[in-house]
Amino acid sequence: MQPVFIIAEAGVNHNGSLDLALSLIDAAKAAGADAVKFQTFRADNLATATAHKAAYQERTTSNEETQFQMLKRLELDAEAHERLIEHCRTVGIQFLSSPFDIESADLLEQMDVPLYKIPSGEITNLPYLRHIGRKGKPVILSTGMSTLVEVEEGVQALRESGGKDITLLHCVTEYPAPFDEINLRAMHTLHTAFGLPVGYSDHTPGTEIAIAAVALGAVVIEKHFTLDRNLPGPDHAASLEPSELKQMVSAIRHVESALGNGIKTPAKCEIPNMSVARKSLVASRTLQAGHKLEPDDLAIKRPGNGIAPRQQPDLIGRTLRCDVQKDDLLRWDHLA
Repeated sequence: MQPVFIIAEAGVNHNGSLDLALSLIDAAKAAGADAVKFQTFRADNLATATAHKAAYQERTTSNEETQFQMLKRLELDAEAHERLIEHCRTVGIQFLSSPFDIESADLLEQMDVPLYKIPSGEITNLPYLRHIGRKGKPVILSTGMSTLVEVEEGVQALRESGGKDITLLHCVTEYPAPFDEINLRAMHTLHTAFGLPVGYSDHTPGTEIAIAAVALGAVVIEKHFTLDRNLPGPDHAASLEPSELKQMVSAIRHVESALGNGIKTPAKCEIPNMSVARKSLVASRTLQAGHKLEPDDLAIKRPGNGIAPRQQPDLIGRTLRCDVQKDDLLRWDHLA
């Protein structure tokens, strides 16, 4: 079974600074994430000049700045992408980025990014999905804000155009997302409906929901992180700081190792404790050879390396071949 693929979502938390973006890569690597993901877009292709901000963006950015202006400020150009990819290669972490338009998807293809992580807002953008499907690379598709029918249409668009290796991410697109609206069981619904691997993109505060998603079978976890939640910008406030990201990665690794193979059998570490914790049939008093055992001749006590209590009926009526003392563990060779 493959380990959970953990994506540290840097997103736009670089605030348009290449140096900050490079530091985010270092932090993701130090935390133990498998990949660090940015966002690739051209503001001119993404939003009109009059497009309004989401409520959480209005809370975390200047009211005088439009969504278009905010996006323009947070763009990463091709040269910046090359620097980030090279730095990821140097430190040993996978570079990923979510393309928000066709031109950006083509840029990532030119840079040989190994898979496409499609943001939730593009799940109904079928021309875009078909364009990505034709590239034949693995796809991780976030499903925030969508119905099952919309997910089906998105998956169909990818498949019909050549997309094969598809993973779905359950997601609730709000920053931060309220715990009581997360509906983690929707992961099971997605897996049952489409027979595809399913993961979870988490926008809740803290780490426990992402960890719980792993216990429920998520194969991919994506989580926003920042160097400092107090930095200005739309996503910092709903992101983990590096120490929290490291704790989440560690907890996920513990949970996935604890899931096991599902076979109910004693664990290797339990075997030495079986004789200590379990009980055996012992003589309740001193008994003489030739005595025929009765129920009150038997007691049940530790240790557990004798005849098991479940076999008590097999001893009743049997004759002792030798003397036994009180609390002696009864053995089959004691019996005639």
